[in-house]
Amino acid sequence: MPKVGKNGAGTKLVVADKREAILNAATKVFAGKGYFSAKVADVAAEAGIADGTVYLYFKSKDEILHSIFDRAMAEFIGEGRRELNEIADPAAKIKRIAELHLERLGADRDLAVVFQVELRGSTKHMQEFSAAGFAEYLEIIRKTIDDGQRDGVFRADIKSVVAAKILYGALDEMVTNWVISSKQYPLAPMAGEVLKIFFDGIAKK
Repeated sequence: MPKVGKNGAGTKLVVADKREAILNAATKVFAGKGYFSAKVADVAAEAGIADGTVYLYFKSKDEILHSIFDRAMAEFIGEGRRELNEIADPAAKIKRIAELHLERLGADRDLAVVFQVELRGSTKHMQEFSAAGFAEYLEIIRKTIDDGQRDGVFRADIKSVVAAKILYGALDEMVTNWVISSKQYPLAPMAGEVLKIFFDGIAKK
């Protein structure tokens, strides 16, 4: 266990590690049992801790689910912004956004199940999902399309917010199909298939 210095850095590290362990365990449990069937005790058992320890970090099962989403979106958006800052061409940015979307979820099937199935198990969760990181993610796509329209790369007669939702919806459907399919196949290459159709629809003629 890390030693605690005067600034409490060791304590913060232990707290962060325990919190991460709980979120990782919950992702696995929610994906396997289903959010509504899973109990906090299941999460605690998967994490190898006492039930009461979970409540030191999270008030409820709902908060755990929201935290899984918030953490994943923060990591994804942070990584996306860093990579997009290095890319000037709007079309190349859109391509990288699509690739990152499928690469990240394709690398963690449990997280993909939680995103595609468990977060959508109730209207309440879907509303909270839409009001949180999803709005920021959609805005990144919309702004990139806006930039492409100003640069003359994309058609000016389309609404960027509609195009952003179409792209997200197509990628989202690829992940859902991958999650529920009985066939095993890599998800990431599907980004190229989606983009073939998407770019043919928004490219300036």
